[in-house]
Amino acid sequence: MPWLLALLALIPVDALAAPGLDAVTVVSNPDGSQSYSLTLQVLVFMTIISVLPGLLLVTTSFTRIIIVLALLRQAMGAGTTPSNQILLGLALFLTAFIMMPVFERMHETAIAPYLEEKMSAEQAFIEAQKPLRSFMLAQIREDDLAMFTRLSGREQPYASTEEIPMTVMMPSFLISELKTAFQIGFMLFIPFLIIDIVVASVLMSMGMMMLSPMIISLPFKIMLFVVIDGWSLVASTLARSFVP
Repeated sequence: MPWLLALLALIPVDALAAPGLDAVTVVSNPDGSQSYSLTLQVLVFMTIISVLPGLLLVTTSFTRIIIVLALLRQAMGAGTTPSNQILLGLALFLTAFIMMPVFERMHETAIAPYLEEKMSAEQAFIEAQKPLRSFMLAQIREDDLAMFTRLSGREQPYASTEEIPMTVMMPSFLISELKTAFQIGFMLFIPFLIIDIVVASVLMSMGMMMLSPMIISLPFKIMLFVVIDGWSLVASTLARSFVP
């Protein structure tokens, strides 16, 4: 899959395929028996696979999407409906949809030339970062970038975006995504909060103080969300929020 190859391209690919390095080494013992051992290549590959979820969180749109969906579920007061698995699946597919143009550019400019042996591993690694860096820079807030620049020990801002290291860009991007996600979540909370307040006020005026307002307001919130086609609105809003 192109997006998986694009994420793999974030790791120095020259560590994956050193010339003459086999995955399994066969050693002949003095007694004539043979022993088998895994080489460093397999260890590096397994390490890369283990860090892919972290790369998904700190370099793509996944963080913003999953937080907004979780806050939306909490605002509706529907408990665990939709379930965590459904929210994660929706977030992953929305992430793939939003990030697909970036992954396609990474594949065209870096991965495909490297697989065709038209580009070295070092060049492919540098070229693969460019589309992803452009996407991340479009979402990073200037104050977050300035904060992590100061924390890295640099007194002056970077002269150009090409000089910004990924170690500074990734946390800046993640903090900016958290801020944006909570802002969108706040806007989603307002209509549901108004429904809760109205229902609670009506029940209070009728003297039904022992009846939980959540029991009455939940059907109204679900009905409102379905009538306005809320899932489509949320998905389209999240997709448009990444347009620079």
